Amino acid sequence: MRAALSAADAGACVARGLPAVAEALSAARRWNLIAAGKAAVPMAESLLAGAPGRPALAMAVAPGAVTSLPGDIEYFAGGHPVPTSGSLAAGRRALDVAGATGPDDVLVVLLSGGASALLESPADGVSLADLQATTARLLRAGADISALNAVRKHLSRVKGGRLASACPGRTVALIVSDVVGDDLAVIASGPTVADPTTYGDALAVLDRFGGIGMYPTAVVEALGEGVGGIRTDTPKAGSAGLARTTTMIVGAARDALDGARREAEARGYDVDVEAAPLTGEARAAAGLLLERIQAVAAGRRRRVCLLSSGETTVTVIGTGKGGRNQELALALAGPLAVLPGPAVVASVGTDGIDGPTDAAGAIADTTTIGRARAAGLGAPGEYLRDNNAYAFFRGLGDLVMTGPTGTNVGDIQVVMMLGEDPP
Repeated sequence: MRAALSAADAGACVARGLPAVAEALSAARRWNLIAAGKAAVPMAESLLAGAPGRPALAMAVAPGAVTSLPGDIEYFAGGHPVPTSGSLAAGRRALDVAGATGPDDVLVVLLSGGASALLESPADGVSLADLQATTARLLRAGADISALNAVRKHLSRVKGGRLASACPGRTVALIVSDVVGDDLAVIASGPTVADPTTYGDALAVLDRFGGIGMYPTAVVEALGEGVGGIRTDTPKAGSAGLARTTTMIVGAARDALDGARREAEARGYDVDVEAAPLTGEARAAAGLLLERIQAVAAGRRRRVCLLSSGETTVTVIGTGKGGRNQELALALAGPLAVLPGPAVVASVGTDGIDGPTDAAGAIADTTTIGRARAAGLGAPGEYLRDNNAYAFFRGLGDLVMTGPTGTNVGDIQVVMMLGEDPP
């Protein structure tokens, strides 16, 4: 897992996009910088180290306090996964920076996971409290990132191509993707690309996840006005405001998987990388991963490493504490106990944060159930029903604690199996 995180280093990812940035800047009168997301700081540092000259205007927004950025970079501490007043301050400043980028200038935008919450400027009539309540309810209801961001984009002045549209000059955006399928319209809510979703799609999401009546009146009214043509929809494909924009992905889950694969092979394991992303409800996704584990166990192979990536969801019905990676690992604990040979599973968020916890994820193995009984922890099912995976794994010392990693390419699962025979 350490090798996976190292391979997805945000600074190294930005370095891949430097030639495109340098080409754009070579003909520019001046350039401005906006960096937003969990990897905003290392991405900005990498760009500034390799780009010619300094930006005229520069800002960055990420979670928490930061002291490493140069003094000429205006820094904002935003909120995640729910926006805060810091997110709104950053959103206002980003629009100012974009608007101050003249026709002969270039705006460089660095985006990474988390930017949807960290960079925000609400649509007219929508308050921060409205955004917070809507985001929290959708997350609790298990909305996937595409559904969540369809709503976010239609309640915002920066998302869904609107940031780039506010820039009179050329925009070059470098993206570290945390989204399954690397959909540019979904990553960070697509502030520099066309948006295929509509106000009607956003209303349908609210209806699907709890019902329209469960959301703030101002939010429902704003989306309804959009459906009625009172509000202008997000920029669509072919929009003139986006014709000056180049957006490219410079880092994604495949980079982390490649790093883990190389490390496993160096340790003598046969490696099987699953091409299909692991998505859906975390407990159901655990069942799909279990099928792969059981197939390998039945074949009695000695050293096998199974790798996968993706992003699952959790529908919260209990009162406990946890995250999607912890729930996935906990759902596997029981089945792992009856395998014929040793196996260990780690499921980790590459940003170092799993749900509303300080853990990146958790580890389960063929001894987890036995150790839980010895520790008096009770059955995993009790913890799953209460969405309390954090307490279960904390009791065993099997939480993965990395702290914020400075990158974010989604979730990674690593399974190591020895089979029945010793290595």
